[in-house]
Amino acid sequence: MGKLNTAPNLGDADSVYQKLIDAHAGLSDADSTTLNARLILLLINHIGDKEAIEEAIRAAKGSK
Repeated sequence: MGKLNTAPNLGDADSVYQKLIDAHAGLSDADSTTLNARLILLLINHIGDKEAIEEAIRAAKGSK
């Protein structure tokens, strides 16, 4: 069993998703990509679990 929690785990996910969409409003494609990269690195640091992060990368790529 992996370390990655893929079960719903966020209250009011719709408002969080909307905040993410709003953060990209008015940004160029390059600035939007930069925002995503910064957010990913901040969240990776927050998670701090190498195995869970690697599992998430594999899952996002569609591989096990």
